[in-house]
Amino acid sequence: MPFTDQEILETVRMLELETLDIRTTTLGINLLDCADPDLESTCEKIYTKVVHHASRLVETANEVAAEYGVPIVNKRIAVTPAALVAGACGSDDLVPIARAMDAAAKEVGVDFIGGYSAYVHKGFTRADHALFESIPEALQVTDHVCSSVSLG
Repeated sequence: MPFTDQEILETVRMLELETLDIRTTTLGINLLDCADPDLESTCEKIYTKVVHHASRLVETANEVAAEYGVPIVNKRIAVTPAALVAGACGSDDLVPIARAMDAAAKEVGVDFIGGYSAYVHKGFTRADHALFESIPEALQVTDHVCSSVSLG
């Protein structure tokens, strides 16, 4: 169904007067298959999977923005909570996972990568605790990583 003249004018008005934009476009990636007893292997799998699946995210978002004339301000990736993935390795230092996520985000050119996270509303696992303790360092040594802890 074609747009009416009024709809087109309203969209132009929103773009020019109200600075209409799309705040964020997000690609979700399931990392559960990256879990490995070896932390280094986990990190390599995370990096490889994120780069593989998100390699065209920024390019595609820019193409869509150009085609429709509406800017997309942020391009981001959301991944499975890292504490769930890290449970298999048993490491007390999960900062390497944050570094792998950050390196992948830089490689594909996104603004943010979220998922350096733990869901602890039913209690802390060993991996949840390790991730929680590592958040300050992880955020200090990365540029694009976002972290959270879900309490409820």
